Amino acid sequence: LEWGPCPAFLPEGCAIAVLHGDPSKPNVDIFFKVPAGVTIPSHTHTSAERMVLVSGQLEVSYEGQAPATLKLGTYAYGPAQHPHSAVCAKGAPCVLFIAFEAPLDAMATEVP
Repeated sequence: LEWGPCPAFLPEGCAIAVLHGDPSKPNVDIFFKVPAGVTIPSHTHTSAERMVLVSGQLEVSYEGQAPATLKLGTYAYGPAQHPHSAVCAKGAPCVLFIAFEAPLDAMATEVP
């Protein structure tokens, strides 16, 4: 895998590997990796996300919903334009397989 950088607002040590497609075009699949113990700040995507956690444990919080804990092999769906944040538990890095329907993007959102 070729790991590349994440957007600047995401934590140090974050990396993305493109598995299929062109990130500037629809239908791209990636691995998204963050170190153990880090917080992923609130953000949105233009696209919906279909995700499977392949390493670590990740608590994901979507605005207006109770947090959900993703464990190894857990599938999750994230709607487009819905602000969300996450915390990777201590112990192991978190790696997510994510399939995007639209081009890959991530925009920081302000938390009220």
